[in-house]
Amino acid sequence: MTTPISPGGGVDATKGTHPTSAPRDVLGLVGTTPGEPAFDDHHPPRRDLVDDCVHCGFCLPTCPTYVLWGEEMDSPRGRIYLMKQGLDGEPMTDSTVEHFDRCLGCMACVTACPSGVQYDKLIEDTRQQVERRHSRSPRERAMRKAIFTLFPYPKRLRLLRGPLRAYQASGLQRLVGHTGLLRLMPTLATMESLAPRLARPERLAERIPARGTRRAVVGMLTGCVQSAFFPDVNAATARILAAEGCEVVIPRTQGCCGALSVHNGREAEAQRFARALIDTFDDTRLDYFVVNAAGCGSSLKEYDKLLADDPVYAERAAAFCAKVRDLSEILVELGPVAPRHPLPVTVAYHDACHLGHAQGVRAQPRELLRGIPELQVCEIADAEICCGSAGVWNILNPEPAQQLGDRKARDVLATGAQLLVTANPGCLMQVAASVRRLGSTIGLAHTAQVLDASIRGLPAKDLL
Repeated sequence: MTTPISPGGGVDATKGTHPTSAPRDVLGLVGTTPGEPAFDDHHPPRRDLVDDCVHCGFCLPTCPTYVLWGEEMDSPRGRIYLMKQGLDGEPMTDSTVEHFDRCLGCMACVTACPSGVQYDKLIEDTRQQVERRHSRSPRERAMRKAIFTLFPYPKRLRLLRGPLRAYQASGLQRLVGHTGLLRLMPTLATMESLAPRLARPERLAERIPARGTRRAVVGMLTGCVQSAFFPDVNAATARILAAEGCEVVIPRTQGCCGALSVHNGREAEAQRFARALIDTFDDTRLDYFVVNAAGCGSSLKEYDKLLADDPVYAERAAAFCAKVRDLSEILVELGPVAPRHPLPVTVAYHDACHLGHAQGVRAQPRELLRGIPELQVCEIADAEICCGSAGVWNILNPEPAQQLGDRKARDVLATGAQLLVTANPGCLMQVAASVRRLGSTIGLAHTAQVLDASIRGLPAKDLL
């Protein structure tokens, strides 16, 4: 239920949650010792962007955490008010950090805002302040260190493939599930539930020639989670691009793009990853750089901002991110040349948040899917609400993530579609886990896998 709005545009003060006159106990500041201001001079959230928020409340129904809890400070406008407090000299408290941490970064509020508030920039700048200036508990530090020692490193993730395949194939996974042991370790239980069924990966050449007339030379990001757990998506992506007349460049030395790091405020780490990726593709003479993971694409398109203060890389970063395209964007931009074969299947298309909200790419995937003969596309109710994956948010916040995932899975299943299609590995894992938890089944596929099946003339059952 949305908090009542007063005639003046703010929240009804009689309800005790007016963002411009909230008592200090509502803000979680009671009992804190006055100290240095929350933010320093290194890219704090910009006051002019904070002041753009008129507290109208249009963001509330689209914010996953507000939908879950109905708490003002767990809404975009509540968090913006906390940013304003920090800019006014309030210290950074455990409570304010908790509210910032609870944000999924889904950017649904950016799409919903009639005033054009750039919440994406505000939360990104706030998070890098938090990570540099706030002292987390030993448990939190250990958890985040473990996550960021593993997930942004494709080679380390790929080392898990063998043990994970053995765990899944041996029956040990089923046995462990029956014991209930994982309920005592919620983080491990979450990671185990998210892990997809693994097949043997297809090794990609570093340069794949275009079929027919060459129309473009494109670099391709293989990603971290994508390359380790969804290598078939990368293989499908490369085949589609080649079939559509693209020469595909896939250096094996490429690493993480930095998306997970930048979305979690780890600015220096993200900058290191960005510089390394730019260097890797520096001499490849690309027309475009193609991405098939929504979260990665949104960060790659903002390398110019990430490296704006770097005198060596600022210009190169701007040139690089100008070439970045989501797979669906480049395919629509070039136009189809490879014939599509019929796929008699009904699909529910899920807008990954960092594709739909952050990049504004909604029409292109649907256009590609509807261009496949005999394929029908269904829309999902409450499409703007995040599935709860949000990078590593579902690992750091397993219980609310499961609630959001189950909500999304119910909406997907309600379409009656045979197949869920989306463009982000995190979404695929999150919704798959929730569908299993609800005791139901549905086929799941990346947009690239559906297009690849149509171009190759594969049967629809191969996707289900």
